[in-house]
Amino acid sequence: MFSGAKKCAHVRGSVFLAASKAGIDTRAGAKTGGSVQQSTANFLGVAGLLIVVAISGCSAPSSSITSKLSAGITIAAPFNGASVTSPFTVSASAATCGSQPVVSMSYAVDAGQWVSEPASFSAQVAATAGPHVLHVKCLGQNVSSEAEVSVNVATTPTTTAASPQAATPSFSVQSGTFTTAQSVSISSATSGAAIYYTTDGSTPTASSHLYAGPVAVASSMTLKAIAVAQGYGNSAVAQASYDISAPAPTPAPAPTGPSIPSYARSQTEIQLLPNWRIKHDPGTSGTSVGSMILVSDPSLSGQAAKFYTTYTNSGGELYSVTYGNDTDSKNFVYDAEVWISSGSVVSNLEMDNNQVMRNGDTVIYAFQCSGYSNTWEFTTNAGTPTQPQAKWIKSAAPCNPAKWTRDTWHHIQIVTSRDDSGNVTYHSVWFDGVESPINQTVNSDFSLGWALGALVANFQVDGLGTSGSSTLYLDHFTIDRW
Repeated sequence: MFSGAKKCAHVRGSVFLAASKAGIDTRAGAKTGGSVQQSTANFLGVAGLLIVVAISGCSAPSSSITSKLSAGITIAAPFNGASVTSPFTVSASAATCGSQPVVSMSYAVDAGQWVSEPASFSAQVAATAGPHVLHVKCLGQNVSSEAEVSVNVATTPTTTAASPQAATPSFSVQSGTFTTAQSVSISSATSGAAIYYTTDGSTPTASSHLYAGPVAVASSMTLKAIAVAQGYGNSAVAQASYDISAPAPTPAPAPTGPSIPSYARSQTEIQLLPNWRIKHDPGTSGTSVGSMILVSDPSLSGQAAKFYTTYTNSGGELYSVTYGNDTDSKNFVYDAEVWISSGSVVSNLEMDNNQVMRNGDTVIYAFQCSGYSNTWEFTTNAGTPTQPQAKWIKSAAPCNPAKWTRDTWHHIQIVTSRDDSGNVTYHSVWFDGVESPINQTVNSDFSLGWALGALVANFQVDGLGTSGSSTLYLDHFTIDRW
């Protein structure tokens, strides 16, 4: 190594080809005013070519002699720190390149032009007197590795016998990005070689950390190592860079229903309650007749309610049940699984909740999927509590029971709230885990004379056309309130 040397500030050079066959006359290129002139002899049947790269005008190389991941590259000559005369021989080979088959190799001196070579080569390189850095690279499929050695070109031939170079260290874990800490072992093919390494990107020397076991890589770092052995020149510098990044946090699962506080009261499996009331809704035209029984198939809980309705002239059948008593709760979630059988003709599917407040008035949380407007609709009292006028209002959320897939369960969740004056806010409706915002507030206060605190759930099925029938199932019917 050449500590304290500067990088090459300027490179001037010429390349010439000399035939090794006797009788062939060639001339090297001449330098004129800093430009490069090159002439090359043309000939046939040349037994061999001598490639010489002449380099001049360089100051000393940087003291940070570095290399890319160099596992697999063997530089037979010159060894690191060798003193040579110009021209000197470069001999290198590589069996693999970053665990991939070698395609080709190349070399360059200082910041000079790279010269392509096969996987094993020997070439003559000419350079001006002084220190230089020789770069040797192997190329594989989508991978490359590089080693570097430093040489000093003497003004007169050296008489010192060159020592072989220790094998460049290799790392058990190659450069990359990791989400967990890595344990990296370092080895050299040179028997008895001591390995010195750094973790801060600086060039290792015999004064660096002595390798005694796997290196723990818990954070991002650049690991460099050299091999030092008696009777050998120091190896080229091996390098690997590790990026330790924490894994991206797992995104929270998307909500599949409304948020219900832990202190909410829940009336579950309402379909199993006794005393369901069944009657024709006089607010619809025509006639209707309905029946309700519990069945095990289809069901989710083991017992679902089956509603069978016949009708004329689009008549609607109302199924209702009292499920509790509460004057004070102001937030409600109507939650049910609904199955519509094949062949059923349904114009509207209405799902209501009703509550008698402390003042004796009834708040009606009426909500339906309308086949007439193709939207979810909600009611308001367009009159007064004592002279009410119930009116359906279209929302922007699309819905039509005729478009629901038949013979499968659909999960319906309706989120509402009220104030003390009977103003109801329809927040949103969830259909099979997908929310449709409603965000409409209307007055829905009715003086109906019902029992104080009564909680009543409705499930109404309206027909379509002159006559027909429908079969629907209701399961996991729950109303949460707080």
